[in-house]
Amino acid sequence: MRYLLMILIIFSATQLQAKSLHVGKQEAYKTIHQALQVVADSDSILIHAGLYQEGNLIIDKSISLIGIDNPILDGQYKYEVISIKANYVTVEGITIQHSGVSSIIDYAGIKLYECNNVRIEKNIIEDAFFGIYVQYGTKCIIRNNHLRAHKKTEQESGNGIHCWKSDSLQITGNQIQGHRDGIYFEFVTNSIIWRNISSKNLRYGLHFMFSNHDTYVTNVFENNGAGVAVMFSNHVHMYNNYFRENWGDASYGILLKEISDSEIEGNRFEQNTSGIYIEGASRIQMNRNLFKGNGWALKIQASCMEIQLHNNDFIGNTFDVGTNGSLVLNNFNNNYWDKYEGYDLNKDRQGDVPYRPVSMYAGIIEKIPVAMILFRSLITTLMDKSEKLIPSITPEQLKDDHPHIKPVVS
Repeated sequence: MRYLLMILIIFSATQLQAKSLHVGKQEAYKTIHQALQVVADSDSILIHAGLYQEGNLIIDKSISLIGIDNPILDGQYKYEVISIKANYVTVEGITIQHSGVSSIIDYAGIKLYECNNVRIEKNIIEDAFFGIYVQYGTKCIIRNNHLRAHKKTEQESGNGIHCWKSDSLQITGNQIQGHRDGIYFEFVTNSIIWRNISSKNLRYGLHFMFSNHDTYVTNVFENNGAGVAVMFSNHVHMYNNYFRENWGDASYGILLKEISDSEIEGNRFEQNTSGIYIEGASRIQMNRNLFKGNGWALKIQASCMEIQLHNNDFIGNTFDVGTNGSLVLNNFNNNYWDKYEGYDLNKDRQGDVPYRPVSMYAGIIEKIPVAMILFRSLITTLMDKSEKLIPSITPEQLKDDHPHIKPVVS
């Protein structure tokens, strides 16, 4: 009890010593640099409304940088605006714009250098090269920020939220638009991406590389250049996300490449060129997802194995499944397919005959793409009908032995 009392006394004394330094035209400090020179650990710098063009601001103490009435920090297209090099820093309520742009230096609106327990919250980052950049960060929170960029090419634009060699991050409630990749993870572990909206980015809404034991939940990825890419990773959990209108010759809701031991559950894939494109993946559980109105609902290459596809709905897709070979090392079972024409005589809500989701025409297109010109023609309809009666081209083992008669998810 005595030790607890001592701790409370020390904490209270620290709180009483903490000061708030006001910056603004009518305040004690006219510039942020002036306040940074005298600020101490646990202090707060309160920046009042106005335009501040002060070059690069380096935060090397455990302080809070708080905006009052939306002050604007302008990098004048020359500088990294805020560089954080201390633990337990907060940046909140500030508009940051016009960082430097370089093909050599990764300028950012806010950049974290080897620090932990930093909180970046409720900021607007406008027209920055990289929006928020985290390197060697631990237990940092990036929450409820708005990031917008306006460049036309990938070379001119960095990523919205860029995280590299970090652990235990929380990326929640952000809105990212117009960057190269909305959110980028490389060598990031034990982190969560939750409730973000990533749209109209030049390349990917979300890009995973070599990042294990991460979770992304309830995000929206819409109208991005090529959707979402999860590559060379394992133990990735993807729940209740919405992938919509990611169109293009090589676009998809999700690209899964060389990933393993992961789960994809409760997601919606609507109006994408391909809902999911899988290559070189293994031990993936795909349950209770909705594939609706896509070009291809699912493209699964012959290099995949132990993909478990159960209790998903396939509704209104041009092609349900596409593949590039006859080898089938995956399991399709208990899914709903709106193209299924079987019957349920025993009324157990499952079809009495298997459903083969790869049509003959889809197999031909995989080998001869120009055959797409025959789409919706009478000859393709006849080919698919005859293939169902006497399978010859489609993979014999790629089938759902117990398809649902009614939708499971929707």
